[in-house]
Amino acid sequence: MEFTCDYLRMMVGGNLNTVEIESLMDVELETHHHEAAEPGHVVAAIGGSVPAFGIVVAVMGVVNVMGSVGSPPAVLGKMIGGALVGTFLGILISYGFVEPVAKLLEQKAHEGRLSTKPSKWSYWLPCLAAPQVAIGFGRKTLGSHERPTFAELEEELKARKGK
Repeated sequence: MEFTCDYLRMMVGGNLNTVEIESLMDVELETHHHEAAEPGHVVAAIGGSVPAFGIVVAVMGVVNVMGSVGSPPAVLGKMIGGALVGTFLGILISYGFVEPVAKLLEQKAHEGRLSTKPSKWSYWLPCLAAPQVAIGFGRKTLGSHERPTFAELEEELKARKGK
């Protein structure tokens, strides 16, 4: 709502031409998309470093085992097993939990990016063209998996007009 009102205010004020408004919208949308993608990048970086913590735990476990070299094999076996559990947990947590969450966050940010694409044009194009042209243009800017066919769009518009 704020995005729409700001640009409508600029159009009504008449201070900028359509090319300048479009450039400004591009910059603002790119900034928004960059900010939306940041959490996914941060979680991915954490996911990449978690296995390293598992390796550190394993090394510390091996150092502990080396300090107990004179212990019976059963005791040493438990200590070595404990060291390897650290590596296993690091890999499991990273690849099993953290990285899938990072991918999900990145996917959501990307989906948000696709959904705002037509909005930029749909705000000011009606001022310059017939509504049918503006709607058709906005439909063409959608991703192929989101884009309704011309017949679907026509049917939806007729249904809304009847309400």
